[in-house]
Amino acid sequence: MAERILVVDDDKQMLRAVTNALKARDYEVVTAATGESALSLAAEEDLDLVLLDLGLPGIEGHEVIKRLRAWSELPVIVISVRESQEEKVAALDAGADDFVTKPFGMKELLARMRAVLRRAVGESEAEPVLHFDDLEIDLLKKLVKLEGEPIHLTPTEYRLLESMATNPGKLLTHQWLLEQVWGRGYGSESHYLRLYVKQLRQKLSDTPSSPRWITTEPGLGYRWLPEPDRPSVDVVAD
Repeated sequence: MAERILVVDDDKQMLRAVTNALKARDYEVVTAATGESALSLAAEEDLDLVLLDLGLPGIEGHEVIKRLRAWSELPVIVISVRESQEEKVAALDAGADDFVTKPFGMKELLARMRAVLRRAVGESEAEPVLHFDDLEIDLLKKLVKLEGEPIHLTPTEYRLLESMATNPGKLLTHQWLLEQVWGRGYGSESHYLRLYVKQLRQKLSDTPSSPRWITTEPGLGYRWLPEPDRPSVDVVAD
């Protein structure tokens, strides 16, 4: 069944170009030119993903994301000419899943869409035990094994690992991670995060120069690199 995408942009030329490109690749497309209509369509339509411009008339993009996140986990990719680090962090902290700067190549946008859609499916099919090659994370027992050997993590280290590993491939901002691990009220204490990421990397035998598990996005946050292993399915011919 074709994925249904909501494209939100007040630039008619851009809206038409993205819509035509997506339809040519068998996506179903719904469009909106304002923040208000985007929120209405998100509530009324059965959607899989939102492509959202920030500079919208009426309710602007950051506010659209915040209002949407109050009641929905629908994936959102921001597509915007705003390329400053502050704009990207603000959109991601508001709840966006990714950020693509205009002008962009269609191949890049499609790749980002596939990654976000895969994560959304993975979250809906979440297993109590995550497997990443030779790393195993038991979310129920809160146990971690690397190459079959248990790894002792402090409660804070485990919360950091769980926050990252349950959001593979996603850019996780400093503020988001601080709130997930230490709680609301934290958001600027990035030195806490650097210290615990360093400790976690050491225990997972990971190195910043050649990361296997955690990569740094300078000035923005961190990204958990691997996707969880999926069990193979045997096909039996009749």
